[in-house]
Amino acid sequence: MKKKENISKNDKKHWEEYLKNPKDVFDKDNNLDNSSINNLRFKFDLHGYGLSDANEKVKNIINSCYEEKYKEIVLITGKGIHSNTDQDVYASKDLSKLRYSIPDYIHSNRELSSKISNISSADKKDGGEGAIIIKLRKL
Repeated sequence: MKKKENISKNDKKHWEEYLKNPKDVFDKDNNLDNSSINNLRFKFDLHGYGLSDANEKVKNIINSCYEEKYKEIVLITGKGIHSNTDQDVYASKDLSKLRYSIPDYIHSNRELSSKISNISSADKKDGGEGAIIIKLRKL
């Protein structure tokens, strides 16, 4: 790309104003948009988390979302197809996968389960088999 030699002061002013607030650029990292469902829903991706780290993260997310009055949480767990459990004879093929272990962890923790009304598989648009939806109780 060739640099423009003579930039007018007016062009430079408009460019600087645009950079302060680029309204037509979508921010993919921003979970919230103007739709009402996203103002009530928290979404988090657990890919790369080990079992104990994922459990701790889920505990923090549930407590935080409960206090912030979210209605539901979408946890992307993955399907577990890249899991190494097939090579370890001592590891459960299901329970070591986050999509199975996270609901068990929540149900076994009294503090967390008291804040949850329902845990279900996500619809295809929300991640399908690779995600779970946690519905929170009202305060």
